[in-house]
Amino acid sequence: MKHRLLRVNEIVKRELSVIITRDMKFEDVLVTVNTVDITPDLRKAHVFVSVLGKGSHKGVIAKLDEQRVVLQAELMKKIVLKYTPHLAFHLDESIERGARVFKILQEIDPKVEEADADENEDEK
Repeated sequence: MKHRLLRVNEIVKRELSVIITRDMKFEDVLVTVNTVDITPDLRKAHVFVSVLGKGSHKGVIAKLDEQRVVLQAELMKKIVLKYTPHLAFHLDESIERGARVFKILQEIDPKVEEADADENEDEK
């Protein structure tokens, strides 16, 4: 059962990404669907999105919530499931958090940046 749920998560993520990219316009930001976590009963889907750019992150989540019913309807045209999952959008800050941690590591030990540069040159 767990493998099926993982496959459903990936399919919903892929299709929802296409729908959002195709049908929704956001000013000054790039919205990416990072993860979808569907409950085992397929009734609710937690959608984690990252927002890159200078626009309002909360505004993006509000716009996605506002279009939730339309997004669910489009999703169900593409995917046949027993239930149409209720989409709940969440801001995924893991990329920003990772960048912040990397920046702190560079400030602590500037050699980290030099080691990265050396590794990239070795690969070439």
